[in-house]
Amino acid sequence: MHTKSAHNGECHSIIRVIIMVNTVGSSENKHWQKKWILIKNQVVISSLQRSLIIGSLLGDGTMRMGKGAVNANFKVEQGLVQKEYVLWKYEILKPLVFTEPKISYRYDPQKGKYPKSWWFRTIRHPLLTEMYNTFYIPKGYRTGRKIVPKHIVHLLDSFGLAIWVMDDGSYHKGVLDISTYSFLLLEIKLLQNALKKKFNVDMRYYKDRDKGYRMYCNMKETRKLIQTIKPYIIASMMYKIGFRNPVTTGSKSTKVDEVKIASAVT
Repeated sequence: MHTKSAHNGECHSIIRVIIMVNTVGSSENKHWQKKWILIKNQVVISSLQRSLIIGSLLGDGTMRMGKGAVNANFKVEQGLVQKEYVLWKYEILKPLVFTEPKISYRYDPQKGKYPKSWWFRTIRHPLLTEMYNTFYIPKGYRTGRKIVPKHIVHLLDSFGLAIWVMDDGSYHKGVLDISTYSFLLLEIKLLQNALKKKFNVDMRYYKDRDKGYRMYCNMKETRKLIQTIKPYIIASMMYKIGFRNPVTTGSKSTKVDEVKIASAVT
């Protein structure tokens, strides 16, 4: 099934993939393999989906090739309290996902099995591999090191910026800062330049002991940043920009009006 999504003035077809029962070695499996090739060739990544992935890769999102894999996939994982945020991302990326979000469990010798986070991952696809090669220095079949590409100024839009803040931002006493521990100082400066050139927001950085660097705005620049991203911040994440906490702000709906969001993105 096809739906349309507009973003930055563009209109893209999104392929809604239907999960089929797969029996190894059966005629149904062979039929599915042929149909999967057709579906795979038709899959596109809309501008809205691309912006979400880019913002997430600056934040908590990860990509991986996997052992023996030809293409990469993209994974979303957040803490249990961020369930609504995960479901919201899932609604946008659903055409690229075969399984619904689920809880990840951990095991502790004393506590036993306990829930840790909500997560989902996309299918593997050449279009995602292109993004992986842009945002990672590969390391065999492992994830590799996440990087900030030199042309990030051309990749990051206001919707992606909002995703980045919802992933890794924090707000305290009128000041917003963003965790950027995984990036090198040179990459922090690339982000600095991109934010200034694209959004006219001045962000500074500081070394947080041996953890790495954090970026932050003063009060004036925080207000400018919030003005840019507020239209895209979902109710449960408004606390990231200084509004009520997620418990009292949470929305019951996780449906996404993609056209409405996309048409507002600059």
